[in-house]
Amino acid sequence: MENQRRRRRGRTTLLIAAAAVLGVVAGTATGYAVQADREPTPLPLLAQPGLTYPAKSLPKGKEAEPLPAKEDTRGRTNGDLRKLLIAKPPGAKARVNDEWLPFDEYASDFVEPDSMFEDLLKDEFRRAACLLWTQDENRTVDIKLVQFRASYRLGAANHAEGQQAYMPDDHKFSAGNEGDPLPGSGNGRYYLYKPERKAGYLPLHHARALAYRGDVMVDIHIFDAKPISKKDIRTLAERQLERL
Repeated sequence: MENQRRRRRGRTTLLIAAAAVLGVVAGTATGYAVQADREPTPLPLLAQPGLTYPAKSLPKGKEAEPLPAKEDTRGRTNGDLRKLLIAKPPGAKARVNDEWLPFDEYASDFVEPDSMFEDLLKDEFRRAACLLWTQDENRTVDIKLVQFRASYRLGAANHAEGQQAYMPDDHKFSAGNEGDPLPGSGNGRYYLYKPERKAGYLPLHHARALAYRGDVMVDIHIFDAKPISKKDIRTLAERQLERL
């Protein structure tokens, strides 16, 4: 029957489940008793006994070479994070000029700030830097670098990919599309939103780019009364990633 009601779990099911659990416990206890009466079996020797940690440090001149600066991303981002923000273009007016962004202020920018606050704590948020400028009368550019603890390299990836995951949604704060891959990043994407139109106001165009490099997540927004080209947001994101 299509509308047949599901059978409820009665006492018989509970008794069978309890018996199964007791059987596992009894079998485990017997196994331990048998094993306890046996003589200990020595472990076999390592297949490569020479793989041991050296008792003394390597002699001078034979130490491992440190990573060059261009390959050591941790060394580059351990300094002043604000200095890794790109420079504003000539003629642009800085509204926020290479400043630190407090943790609670950054979390409050999201739709659910309490949940974002908890997520950032779990991912071991370290610090954030921001840059905001205006140009060509109606264009505003907002760039944020969000860094996570070096001991937790997944923090930047979790945060960036979490933001990318909701971008295709049909929501006021989503782009409504999957965006385009950011060339050379391996993980970044950039998006153009549908224009927001209100009677008596100029249309609001919006573009966003999301990517991460090592322990730093890059989040870039462009707002303009005129249409924003894909090249504009892509070029901006590529420049910022090069700085990292």
